[in-house]
Amino acid sequence: MENLQKHEQNSQTPKKHFDGKNISGALSFIFLMGIVAMFSDMTHEGARSILGEFLSLTGASAATIGFVSGFGELCGYSLRLLSGRIADKTKQYWTLIIVGYTVQVAAIPLLALVPEHGYVIACMLVIMERVGKAVKKPAKNTLVSFAASEVGQGKGFAYQEFLDQLGAFLGPVMLFIISLVKGTSSLISTYRLCFAILGIPAAITVILVLVSRHRYPHPETFDKTPEKDEKFVFRKSFVFYMIAICLFAFGFVDFTIITLHVANLKIFPDSTLSLLYAGAMAVDAFAALFFGWLFDKIGLKALIISTLCSALFSCCIFLSSSPAMIVIGIILWGIGMGAQESIMKAAVSGIVPKNMRSTGFGIFETGFGVAWFLGSWALGALYDVNPVLLVVVSVIMQLAAVPFYMISIRTDKQ
Repeated sequence: MENLQKHEQNSQTPKKHFDGKNISGALSFIFLMGIVAMFSDMTHEGARSILGEFLSLTGASAATIGFVSGFGELCGYSLRLLSGRIADKTKQYWTLIIVGYTVQVAAIPLLALVPEHGYVIACMLVIMERVGKAVKKPAKNTLVSFAASEVGQGKGFAYQEFLDQLGAFLGPVMLFIISLVKGTSSLISTYRLCFAILGIPAAITVILVLVSRHRYPHPETFDKTPEKDEKFVFRKSFVFYMIAICLFAFGFVDFTIITLHVANLKIFPDSTLSLLYAGAMAVDAFAALFFGWLFDKIGLKALIISTLCSALFSCCIFLSSSPAMIVIGIILWGIGMGAQESIMKAAVSGIVPKNMRSTGFGIFETGFGVAWFLGSWALGALYDVNPVLLVVVSVIMQLAAVPFYMISIRTDKQ
């Protein structure tokens, strides 16, 4: 992580002067890809806001939901190792992005066709959506990192995450309105209608990706860093950082379990479940902006701050039946997710050589995905036994990440 240390030092010194036209083009590309992500997130994050309850209605247990959520994330992250390697070898970034987005968003409206007891089919579509994300993610992050080199990696990815989570906010809100206006006496029929309507932002996503490809066929030209034939090396500081991120991912409860828990408590109307997720995504968006800016100022210390802020979210959600406490817990969840999403990508951009950046994203996110899968599966099973056990493991694992962040920073300075 020597490059990361340089990044931290540079963020505290006056920035060199870039060509204004190049910066303008880079920002335009970042925001255009952010708009693509916004419509994509309207689709799949809108679906996720009701997915836990939908899977339950089709016959899935909490353990099954936790397993599928985790396995979907495992596929969504571990396959990035392969797709990242392919992207670096072939440089066919746009092909992977177009194919990935198409597969990802197509899975959501297909959920409308799932029969009443067809949770196996629904689970397969959940995994399909995550696989599509895996195909496009390293290539997309790489192209964004090229443009972000002109404006600051922290800020560049924070802008992306903000627009991304804006879509994640709008999607659940749209489903809430649909539930109020077109809701039926059958909750599962209402959810099917919601999935079908999400086909609209899904189609817009694919169209905008094609427009982006036409307008910016070679975004790699934004990054003026000379491309050298370097190999990815696991430095000690990077290994400790990986350990910290994996501990955090293991203890971070998937929102499908939160949705299931809140639905079981019956303290909110079913139609408002999507609004709770929308609120979490709104917090996520603004947290990403703040912690992306903070990362450019103080480096990985920003991730320590965000982890300490969010570590107790499970206590508020799973140890209380108070609506106010649950809302506070969801806000803390959004802070943790927003910081992680923006800082993680920015950090990798500073660690990995330009010619191996897609591979670097793939390696890093594979480790994260394995931890997320194991954590989601374990936490889902613990929830079935006793929610208190879920809380204990969640808090311990997240706080255990903090010392490893500190070791990573200290090792990097040696």
